Amino acid sequence: MRPLKSGRSGVALRRLYFTLDLQQYTGGSLQQTHRCFVVALCAFLYSSLPVSSNLVVLTKTAVSADSSHAITLPCWLNPSQSAENLEVRWYLGDNFDAPIMFYRAKQFEVTPYQGRVEFGLKDAASGGLKTGDVSLKLLSATLKDEGDYTCYVSGDQGYDNAKVKLTVTKTGDPPILSVVKEGKMANVSCDSEGWHPEPRLRWSVQKQDLTPKGLQHSLGSSGLQSVHSWILVPYSSDVSCLVGLSDEGAKEARLLLVPPQEEEPGSSVVGGWVAFGVVLILLIAVLASLGLLYFRKRILFLGKTDKPGSDEENRELLPKDVVQSTDLSRFINSYVNVKLEGTGSPYLTIKDGKLRDVTGKFPAEQKVTCLTAIKGTPGFSSGQKYWEVSLGNNEVGTKKSWWVGVTSAANIPREPEVPITASNGFWFLSSSPDREDSLQISAETNVLVLVSSRPQTVGVFVNYDSGELSFYDVERQCLIASVTTSFRGEVFPFFNPGIGDAAPMEILQKPVPHQSSDMTNSG
Repeated sequence: MRPLKSGRSGVALRRLYFTLDLQQYTGGSLQQTHRCFVVALCAFLYSSLPVSSNLVVLTKTAVSADSSHAITLPCWLNPSQSAENLEVRWYLGDNFDAPIMFYRAKQFEVTPYQGRVEFGLKDAASGGLKTGDVSLKLLSATLKDEGDYTCYVSGDQGYDNAKVKLTVTKTGDPPILSVVKEGKMANVSCDSEGWHPEPRLRWSVQKQDLTPKGLQHSLGSSGLQSVHSWILVPYSSDVSCLVGLSDEGAKEARLLLVPPQEEEPGSSVVGGWVAFGVVLILLIAVLASLGLLYFRKRILFLGKTDKPGSDEENRELLPKDVVQSTDLSRFINSYVNVKLEGTGSPYLTIKDGKLRDVTGKFPAEQKVTCLTAIKGTPGFSSGQKYWEVSLGNNEVGTKKSWWVGVTSAANIPREPEVPITASNGFWFLSSSPDREDSLQISAETNVLVLVSSRPQTVGVFVNYDSGELSFYDVERQCLIASVTTSFRGEVFPFFNPGIGDAAPMEILQKPVPHQSSDMTNSG
């Protein structure tokens, strides 16, 4: 039952109860009883007249808090006065009789929220209870704490209450971009999860905002929101997806699209033309009298299809969206022979420049973490650097588990819960744990890059001053992906051979003009 309120009507009712009780104790006559009743009725009617109350409760109408953070719901008396001898009750919704905090007689009553709530300060200048500040402080807000709260204060001089709405927010994971080729266009999807309330999603292509397509929000079993959208854009587009509860603090995934790698025109294409050439030869034999020289000329052209760009007619036979070759020899003056930092890690072995994990150290289901990661030297804070990493060969096969990139972190964290992202100083290309036809750029976000085959050697080019980090397939002489960022402090080469992989990772050494060729790794 809700306790008797201490306002004007409450005071009047207490006077009436007192008068009737007095008649019983005095054992008075009927006349005395009548007199007492008249006095009590007059007191009740008098107390029902409008009078000023010295208790006025004020609050902020709405407060927002991040999940798992402490939050204060402001509530105070006006005019300012001490609340030390008052009754203060905070409750959620209509649960007056089940308060989350109940203070009276200068002490706290036990509630289910014991240990999670206490009096807080509405601002830095507050004097607390002595000045009438009865704000509620939740030490760790959860999604279940969201709702309408009532601050109820009562005393001998009256009572009052006011409400405040609490919204609990949860920042989700950075968005993940994935790319699927659709003809000559790229279908780019953006996914992010773990938000509350429902997040916003915004696309930007070539720094121009676009309306999201296929926008979907879904609620998970944990009560958190997920968001998905996609757009269709040309290759070589600068695509960005931003997800957040507001523009401030939104998380972004950005990708400079590169046309997907395709088979060289000298393999299956040549095979088809060879078969066609055989038919032509037969036709030549039958129709020699009609144009032998003409058909022989056509055969010569078909025989040159493994030499792209030999003449105008031959160029027209080539697929138009084949990735153009990149001359990696232009990086020779930037080549650096990387040495690996000495390590006493029980999870790594280093020998003759080859790096691999220690077999049997990890359970089968263990994911790749920084336990097997290592930095290289020298570090640098300006200029351009280039190095190459071998990821297997024809004898042992191509590695399926690896990271290659750079880091500005002073120390590599060994705790698996530490996010290995750009905000913590890590930028790298890695194998995709779920898809063999793609690689993954792990910067602030995870971006999938489609490939026709896994590279055997990866070239890493860093332009510190412009913030460019590019990865190349050395055998195919083509760009895999490029990231634009802002480096701070000294940057070091970064490697991870993964786990459970027969093929080793080898940091390649080359004789270059500005370095000694006698720079080998040791472990």
